[in-house]
Amino acid sequence: MSVDPEPFTIAIGDDVLGDLRARLRTTRWPDDAPGAPWSQGTDLAYLKGLTTYWADRFDWRRQEQRLNAYPQFTADIAGTRVHFVHLRSGKPPLLLTHGWPSCFVEFLPLVDRLSDQFDVIVPSLPGYGFSSRPAEVGIDAVYTAGLWLELMNRLGYERFGAIGGDFGAAVTTHLALLAPERVTGIMLTTPEMSPALAPDAPPLTDAERAYLQHVEQWDATERGYSSIQSTRPQSLGYGLADSPTGLAAWLIEKWRGWSDSDGDVDLHFGTDFLLTVLTLYWSTNSITSSMRDYYDSRWHSTPLTSTDFVTVPTAISVFAHEFVPEGEPPREWYARLYNIQQWTVAPRGGHFAAVEEPDTLARDIRTHFNRHTSPANVS
Repeated sequence: MSVDPEPFTIAIGDDVLGDLRARLRTTRWPDDAPGAPWSQGTDLAYLKGLTTYWADRFDWRRQEQRLNAYPQFTADIAGTRVHFVHLRSGKPPLLLTHGWPSCFVEFLPLVDRLSDQFDVIVPSLPGYGFSSRPAEVGIDAVYTAGLWLELMNRLGYERFGAIGGDFGAAVTTHLALLAPERVTGIMLTTPEMSPALAPDAPPLTDAERAYLQHVEQWDATERGYSSIQSTRPQSLGYGLADSPTGLAAWLIEKWRGWSDSDGDVDLHFGTDFLLTVLTLYWSTNSITSSMRDYYDSRWHSTPLTSTDFVTVPTAISVFAHEFVPEGEPPREWYARLYNIQQWTVAPRGGHFAAVEEPDTLARDIRTHFNRHTSPANVS
């Protein structure tokens, strides 16, 4: 096993925290939006209360201590600094990849629930938190999958299972496409990738057509953030990197709207959890580099072809508040791309399933990967 991975401890400087509080306290506020709260974006009254708590009562040091209870490391892979959580117990390995606007802390509830049966590795995507992002275009899911394959080499794992949501689902998919001989199985909590249909592909079912129409409608009304992040992330980044209030407004709206929060995002996740995520984005100045995922995925990614098919055993866990009709996409649509061996539908939860419904997701993970992993896969 390489000695390259080095232990890592989170230690945000007092100067960074002091500057954060000062900026929060001197926010210049816009006027309030007419109409129903949240109808034009993050609600003003809510955001004022959140930033007041962030500046005056949020205990980052307590959260930092909690995070540092998890063994963390960094490794330099092809010039990219990769930060990751790693709990090793000699059990079959699982690699968990987050998405945007999240970070590695989303998966810590799963670490707590799975580390008795699996070795658990949770890396931070390039450009998120403590992972660097190369100063070049083309840092897409294929690139990141290559980093993860090398990371698992460094850690001594020949074969492993992989789990992902959002961008992490795309990375997980490409892991299975790039190295099916190494990936024992995959699980997706948000089906990020759609199949590329060949001219002679079976015709779409009624359910598939309805689903694709719904996705198109969602894109038209909700995907404005993606349009700007995939075309002008740098312009947006100046404001979000300079204003923690702006950062909070941009990200919290997504955590509220994409989750099964019923409008009460603080009650659903806990205010301290949300502010931990925001503080990690702020203190590492990683919001702009994280948004470049959208730019690279749109303009410089490796597209799927009609011949691409994930042969490794695949599990898809569907959660009720994903943006699909009636909480469930048609299985037959994703069976065009994946070898689906397990399909489960949960009555609660949303885009951030690992922190919203960790018990449900952990149960699905155990069921799937206990079938498709064994101690023989651990080096």
